[in-house]
Amino acid sequence: MKIKIGDDLPSALVFFLDNSNLVQKKDIRDFTVSGKTIILGLPGAFTSVCSAKHLPGFLKLYENFLKKEVQNILCLSVNDPFVMKAWGEQHGADNKIMMLGDPFCEFTKLMGLETDKSAKGLGIRSSRYTMLVDQGKIQKISIEKDTGHCEISAAENFLKEI
Repeated sequence: MKIKIGDDLPSALVFFLDNSNLVQKKDIRDFTVSGKTIILGLPGAFTSVCSAKHLPGFLKLYENFLKKEVQNILCLSVNDPFVMKAWGEQHGADNKIMMLGDPFCEFTKLMGLETDKSAKGLGIRSSRYTMLVDQGKIQKISIEKDTGHCEISAAENFLKEI
């Protein structure tokens, strides 16, 4: 099933490390039930386009998203929570962007946004997208045709459209 505007965000467990570096799991819907949330879907932590453009763009424009009444920004990839935390720390995402792992690809598959990157040694990954969710409902989603590009899902372009 490919998700579309107006759909409820599917329920799926995602994983993260808390302040004590303990693995926590939480339904992704719980992050989105009150107010506006942006979800960045990325093929992989520490990968080239994700590290050079997608995540850094949202960190750079973080305050601008707050002015648009965005309450949460979630960064999600088919990685484990340890990798996601290390990647977030490397980029200074602490206290700004919540770094979430979808290690079993559960949420990504429910969204219909999985992509096979086995030829590059990555296996099944997430497509590159940026989504706005308001009170659990998808309001906007920008999905790149090629995960090697970050144009319509880039922070500066998404900010103009919300």
